[in-house]
Amino acid sequence: MTKKKLRINGHSHLLPYPEEIPDFMRDKGIFWVDKDRKFMLQKDWNRPITDSSFFLNEKLEWMEHFKIDHAVVLNLSQLYGNGLRLEEMKQALRFQNDFNARIQKENPRKFTCGFVVHPGFVRGACWEIERCVEVLGMQLLCLPTHYMDTIGTWRCIFDEENEPIFELADKYNLAVEVHPYDGEKFIKLENTSWRFHLIWMLAQCADAYHFLTLNGYYEKYKNMRVCFAHGGQLAQINLGRRIQGFDGRPDLFEDKIHPRKAVGHKNIFFDTLVHDTNSLELLIRNQTSKQVLMGLDDPYPLGEMESVKQSSYPGKILDLAIDRNIINEQERDAIWEDNVIQWLCGDDEEAKTKLVNRIVG
Repeated sequence: MTKKKLRINGHSHLLPYPEEIPDFMRDKGIFWVDKDRKFMLQKDWNRPITDSSFFLNEKLEWMEHFKIDHAVVLNLSQLYGNGLRLEEMKQALRFQNDFNARIQKENPRKFTCGFVVHPGFVRGACWEIERCVEVLGMQLLCLPTHYMDTIGTWRCIFDEENEPIFELADKYNLAVEVHPYDGEKFIKLENTSWRFHLIWMLAQCADAYHFLTLNGYYEKYKNMRVCFAHGGQLAQINLGRRIQGFDGRPDLFEDKIHPRKAVGHKNIFFDTLVHDTNSLELLIRNQTSKQVLMGLDDPYPLGEMESVKQSSYPGKILDLAIDRNIINEQERDAIWEDNVIQWLCGDDEEAKTKLVNRIVG
């Protein structure tokens, strides 16, 4: 009997229904959804809810329609907690983590959910990691590319101050998702023409990749596997410049690791959400197909969603990549299944078997 090939989406998002969000979130202007499910909101900010699959039951129907067996649900970017008072931040992140834990527990066949911590408060972040792993049974740590520290300075997530977080990720054999957001809060440009989503979020991923590789964390923490959202897209085309910079100005990189050593490393993954086959081909040429996993970023409009205007559907980029001989069918199947499982479980064969059994029932 031929084993069923799984289709696992490694980059998904889920909104709570309006009534599931506690009152304090709205009262403090942290985050809420209007009762008609038309907008997600924060103080002085709102964004339209562009697809019904932002919500659980509708998400399950969407997954069934597109034959997606399982989805990795990340935290909501709006709940990284930057700029919030300490107690508000702790409550908001705990709500997000408890919500995701419940979704995973109640829908084990369909979802693996991540949890989020705020690196600006390292001790508290470590306590929350311990709670989410040991009490809630979660294995995916979601981190922002950048965060605000306790004195209001913006830092890259792969700052040496955060090594206690990575030590715990290594101890618990965690998968780590690195996702950009909040660029408009520290990049001093007018927020117009969606520039922070279309350009600067990709630059944020490239910046985080820069410091992950320079610090050699992919080898220092061998049980921690990092996936960069949106294909780490600018990191791919920027690779040669970083190598030349390292070689040309070694005085600026004392005690750092050469960028070339990280290329294609087994502990560094990238999702497929790069929007065109030329970019996907560059990603695969740089990193090999083994380090690429399926990421739809559903249900956001920049995700790989069903769209008449774009003649798009979930999984289209891999189908096009086969048509253009960028990958073969075996590589496509691995990107949908094996590579996602490898990112989530690493070399723990028992964990892999447990995950697959959870999905197939």
